[in-house]
Amino acid sequence: MNSLIARRGLLDDFLNDVAPAFYVKPLHGDNLPAQIRVDVQETPDAYTLQAEVPGVSKEDIQVNVDGKVVTLRAEIKQQDSQSEGGKLLRSERYYGAVSRSFQLPVDIDNSAAKAKYENGVLQLTLPKKTAGATQRLTIE
Repeated sequence: MNSLIARRGLLDDFLNDVAPAFYVKPLHGDNLPAQIRVDVQETPDAYTLQAEVPGVSKEDIQVNVDGKVVTLRAEIKQQDSQSEGGKLLRSERYYGAVSRSFQLPVDIDNSAAKAKYENGVLQLTLPKKTAGATQRLTIE
């Protein structure tokens, strides 16, 4: 289900070690997550999900739940600037986004789902959608 492509591969690492002058590394982005790391736990009533998204404000995180599919998206914005006596000597920016989708075994009850973000960890409580109670039909 996960169709994300890693930012760097084995060939990139090899070529970077052999001929580092051919590649210009970005000043930002090396410490940014290439993928959101997730832990999912199941209880009889709900799924508890913890996702690591350090350095991102909670306003830049989106969580979408559509049936069984959960999608996490985070926009990463970093900006450095230095000035000396009113003259800007250096200004660097990095903007990017990372997202991840996965499917859970059971539909989620959107109305009771909860999200909390603290210290770089997003915690979701996703209650399982309970099937309606079985009802015996009267035969006419």
